[in-house]
Parts: sequence; C-alpha cells; structure tokens
Amino acid sequence: MHLTHYGHACVLVDTGAARLLFDPGAFSAGFESLDGLDAILVTHQHADHVVAGTLQDLLRRNPDAALVTDGQTAGQLDGIDARTAAPGDRLTLGGAEVAVVGTGDHAEIHSAIPIVANNGYLVDGALLHPGDAYVPPGVDDLTTLLLPTGAPWLKISEAVDYLRTVAPRTVVPIHEQTLADPAMHYRFFENLRPDATTMLVPDRGVAVGL
Repeated sequence: MHLTHYGHACVLVDTGAARLLFDPGAFSAGFESLDGLDAILVTHQHADHVVAGTLQDLLRRNPDAALVTDGQTAGQLDGIDARTAAPGDRLTLGGAEVAVVGTGDHAEIHSAIPIVANNGYLVDGALLHPGDAYVPPGVDDLTTLLLPTGAPWLKISEAVDYLRTVAPRTVVPIHEQTLADPAMHYRFFENLRPDATTMLVPDRGVAVGL
C-alpha cells in the first residue's frame, strides 16, 4: 500500500488493487491532475474536504471513478451524482474493501453550531481516514491511522488520547492546514505516541510505502 498526502485532509491511497482519493478540499493542492482513480471518497460537506467545482473536474478526468459521500453532502454537490453511504455500510471500490465507520456525526465545534454528518472510511481493515471525528474503528491491529491534527473542534490532548486508544502501527498526521506550526503538534504525537506506533510525516505530494 502507498499513500500520498496532498495537504490537509486530502490523501491518495493506492492499495495495489485500487486507487482511492479522500477529501479533495479547498486547503489541499496537487491532486487535480490525478487519473486512474477507482473512487473519490468524501467524509463530509465542509469546504476543506470537498469543493463541488474541483470535484467535477476530477470526475471528468476519472469518468469511471465512484464518488462516495454521506447523504447530506450528496445533496449539496450541484447535481453531481454520488453514491451515498453511512456507518455500517461495506463497499467494494476497485479491488479494495471499504467499511464506513464512526457514529455518522462530525465532532462538535460548538453547541450553537449544528452537527453535520461525517463518514469514517476503513480501507481493507488496515487504513483509517476518520474524517472530522475521533471514533475508534473497532480494529485491534490497525496498520495506519490518518490523524486529524488541528481544527476548531479539537485540542491536542484529544488527538493524543485518540492516537493512544487506536494505537496503530503507523500514524500519519493530516488536517494540519489550520495550524501556524503543525510541527509543534507533531512533536506531541512523537513524544506521547504508543511505543509500538511509528509516526510518518510524508512530504506533500510524494508517495510513501506503508
């Protein structure tokens, strides 16, 4: 399996049997010319995770790619056809098996702000993109966790506690573009991670093996 981080929540996962692109949103770049995608998966409706115009361009380049979103997001995509999914669903995308996980809700930003839908995606039981929520995937030996690092809804202690609870073999920090100095948060992860977890911070746009 190979992973390419395009900044913030946007990640390309190549399992060898499928090419899956997650959350091509407004805070990410470098993914726009990708082709050969089997699926584009969107965790939720916020603009840092999906932009309708960008999505339309990607789908024109990848006409055979499935687009998977939660039901709320699908209704906000300017008529783009999407396959809707919710926690508990299992999807076959290319040669990958993707389980939709989580509670179905985005983490609370503030009690005065409505909570939107959120899907976590577990690829081949090995790699988790949780979207914007810290819900353990129910996997005892997760290979790779994509860990949201900075956002209005989180604080560093919650990120560390989630990392320790999930205890993946490898953690890859994502969702960092809201921070002035993401490296400061990465140091917390490095110092407080489980002993058996390795932290990997890929250069943007560079594929790395997992």
